[in-house]
Amino acid sequence: MSDLDYPSDLRYTSDHEWVRVGEDGVVRIGITSFAQDALGDVVYVSLPAVGDTLAPGDSCGEVESTKSVSDVYAPLAGEVTATNAALDGSPELINSDPYGEGWMFELRLADASSVDALMDAAAYTASLS
Repeated sequence: MSDLDYPSDLRYTSDHEWVRVGEDGVVRIGITSFAQDALGDVVYVSLPAVGDTLAPGDSCGEVESTKSVSDVYAPLAGEVTATNAALDGSPELINSDPYGEGWMFELRLADASSVDALMDAAAYTASLS
């Protein structure tokens, strides 16, 4: 797994999602290199709607690949403020750029400190072994 990347500026969940803290209590969420590699070629993505209120662990979307369909879970509580419309026409961005153009949705956190409970890159990498 040494060829897979886990940026140190992100936080991670046991469901193989990453969280990037932005401005004004908004975080950007996607799936990790590990998750996209395990899924194989992503062919379709279903995302939550802007305005949806999510609780941690809520199923809020799906990623369909040539191998399987996997649920996307809300890593934190908050309101969806944006979704990545580029994934509608190019779901393969999740494979080619999971931490950049392959992001999934943004969430305005109910509690900004909740990010602190997520794993850092070292803890996430250790959880994979």
